Amino acid sequence: MLALSVAAVLGTAGMGTAHAQERAGSTGTARTAADAVKAMVGERGAQARPDGRVVCYRAHVAGIGWQSPVCNGQVAGTTGQSRAIEALEVSTSGVGGICVEAHAADIGWQGIRCGGDLQNVTVGTTGESRRMEALWLSPRSGSVSAQAHVQNYGWMGWQSGNSVTVGTTGASLRLEAVQITV
Repeated sequence: MLALSVAAVLGTAGMGTAHAQERAGSTGTARTAADAVKAMVGERGAQARPDGRVVCYRAHVAGIGWQSPVCNGQVAGTTGQSRAIEALEVSTSGVGGICVEAHAADIGWQGIRCGGDLQNVTVGTTGESRRMEALWLSPRSGSVSAQAHVQNYGWMGWQSGNSVTVGTTGASLRLEAVQITV
């Protein structure tokens, strides 16, 4: 009962939203981004795209840990809670895979990591309390769109192209939430 009361107070006080923790759209009980892609591709439901292009992703958030995966433009991470995304796991279908790179606090760009369709690509760090500050994405075919919610700025607007970078570098600002489509 106490937890319900605290949650109700925080919700009405506008203390922010923890996205993607309990809901994963139609990805159900998917544990990884690749599991969520497989669920999306196999369902043929309202969220399955006719062109077969799917991207699913999940964030590792400071003080929360790994969230449930979300897909196709849904929000991963948090807003209004001052929590950093520390790592991101991404998986695709219908684009031949994706390459991803994270810019992490006190490290900089970590190096590009790539995987094929239905493979998890993980960037960032876990267990180090190190914020991600920017994210670079490039699918093997077609374009990608993404936007980031950044400390002190909020949502910074959609970026689209064969590869995109969202977030900031050189400003020591945390990436708090992302949305991605392919």
